[in-house]
Amino acid sequence: MQDWQQGKVIAIEQEAPSTKKFFIQTEGVFNFIPGQFITLDLPIHEQKNKRWRSYSIASHPDNTNVLELVIVLLEGGAGTNYLFNEVHVGSILTFRGPQGKFVIPDVLDKDLFLICTGTGVAPFRSMVHYIHQQSIVAQNIYLIFGCRKIEDCLYKNEFLDLQKNLQGFYYKPCFSREEVVEDWASKGYVHAVYESIIHQQKLNEKPNSALFMLCGWKNMIDEAKQRILEAGFDKKDIHLELYG
Repeated sequence: MQDWQQGKVIAIEQEAPSTKKFFIQTEGVFNFIPGQFITLDLPIHEQKNKRWRSYSIASHPDNTNVLELVIVLLEGGAGTNYLFNEVHVGSILTFRGPQGKFVIPDVLDKDLFLICTGTGVAPFRSMVHYIHQQSIVAQNIYLIFGCRKIEDCLYKNEFLDLQKNLQGFYYKPCFSREEVVEDWASKGYVHAVYESIIHQQKLNEKPNSALFMLCGWKNMIDEAKQRILEAGFDKKDIHLELYG
């Protein structure tokens, strides 16, 4: 079991109407693998396991001692209500980590589909920035991000810039409750996007051609897993991380 440690909140930024970014300064350099998470111990319950809340690290490893978390306010959620209403710059948070095996592959020799909804984009932001900063050789990377409204689109400008500067990186946001979208996005759900790419590139006709990483709400993950398997891929081609 990992030891608990403390970090200081040094900045809080509004990222979307119901989503904030929290920047936590640790006591020393914090080493982790892109895709991992930390667990916060929040003073919201007498039972310790009911105080624990886990969040993927949205920043990438850069040999500093500052972590970034991106957190959405959940209606009736004790943990997020505490973070949004009680935590401020200067607050001390208790956490442990890094944890998790939903991490960047050691070798990027397949097309990589990063499929997410909402704050499920956090581990993928860590991965793609790390790939860019470390000049890691990769095949095509498709970040397929789904949410309801454009105003809820997290890290939009970052990913649009990265698409210009990281060869083979394709940013594919889609919005389920927008009637009109600009040319950098599409209407609807994530499923139509990755199925279109699979069909156009004929990836299901090529063995070991793609890896699918799914992160977000259970309904999206369940449907995506079923569709990817029906398209002809194997269970080993699918990695997932549930949110909520």
